[in-house]
Amino acid sequence: MKRIVSIIKVGGNLISNEEILNKFLSDFAQLEGLKVLVHGGGKLATELATKLGIETKMIDGRRITDAETLDVITMVYGGLVNKTIVAKLQAHNCNAVGISGADLNSIQSVKRPLKEYDFGFVGDVVKVNSSMFSLLLNNNISPVCCAITHDNNGQLFNTNADTIASEIAVGLSNDFETHLYYCFEKNGVLKDINDENSVIKKINSASYQKLLEDKIIADGMLPKLHNCFNALNKKVSQVHIGSINMLHKNNTLKTTITLK
Repeated sequence: MKRIVSIIKVGGNLISNEEILNKFLSDFAQLEGLKVLVHGGGKLATELATKLGIETKMIDGRRITDAETLDVITMVYGGLVNKTIVAKLQAHNCNAVGISGADLNSIQSVKRPLKEYDFGFVGDVVKVNSSMFSLLLNNNISPVCCAITHDNNGQLFNTNADTIASEIAVGLSNDFETHLYYCFEKNGVLKDINDENSVIKKINSASYQKLLEDKIIADGMLPKLHNCFNALNKKVSQVHIGSINMLHKNNTLKTTITLK
């Protein structure tokens, strides 16, 4: 029987709230079994960029990453946020190591091809070093991965944290039973964005198409759902979307994604 690994991506709005982040990390530390944490930190990166006089440019909610912005991303994601999370996990007796995609050659990517827009130094994941993740997990060390990858030629890339979480789950699925969790500020995928209680508890491939046709799934939820189905189609066992409370065993308020 395969051992279970939980891959948990925590959203940027949770990271920027110290009280919520502390609660999340306490819950993560107490989670039984092997686990991986993936984070970004976009809100904090925008705040630092503003202080440094660097303009933040977004298209359809996605950050344009020029050379100056990549410096800010590296400082905030790979430095401030990553090391703060690792230190707090150690305080909760959770042995963790903070890494970017360049560390231990863990995640390689290629520069996003130029299409309608040039997103700059943004990477698309092409390879996850699953043996490295397995080595850490089998030694009871929890990897804490920031949303930075590299091309193995010395170039760092800003990379979507949802995608990184999905690709790590896929990469580990040959050796482990992988459970993927997307934690953000909502209780799950909402049928009505203005009604916090309108959580859609189950979405499968067929109902997803209907939700798309009815334009209930839109904007930032589109790439998140794309990553969910990508993971399920590549042998990830479970995928859930919800608040940090879904890490508790008895909590049922979340959205579970399935193929059928």
